[in-house]
Amino acid sequence: QVQLVESGGGLVQAGGSLRLSCAASGRTFSSYAMGWFRQAPGKEREFVATISWNGVRTYYAETVKGRFTISRDNAKNTVYLQMNSLKPEDTANYYCAADSRSAVVRGNTVGVYDYWGQGTQVTVSS
Repeated sequence: QVQLVESGGGLVQAGGSLRLSCAASGRTFSSYAMGWFRQAPGKEREFVATISWNGVRTYYAETVKGRFTISRDNAKNTVYLQMNSLKPEDTANYYCAADSRSAVVRGNTVGVYDYWGQGTQVTVSS
């Protein structure tokens, strides 16, 4: 079992920055890959970024590449999403997810990840 709790969301103006955190508990954090997804009202949940167990491999959606950075601190059981140059279209509920079955990144689809947090809302005003 893996429990995930996100924090760090909020309201920010366009061009601003936010850092999301996701604290994990349960299974050994360094044994599995992690990801961030987001879901806007009326839309499907979409991939944002993912990171391997040791942080060496990271992958991003084209829409956030160059603006967002995913990282992890295995000593703190936490994964982060640094979001810079935010745009109104980044407004969504952001979820962290764990792929407890793999230490390496296996994909960027929702079905790859078997544990999810409750989400944290990010709102970017224009």
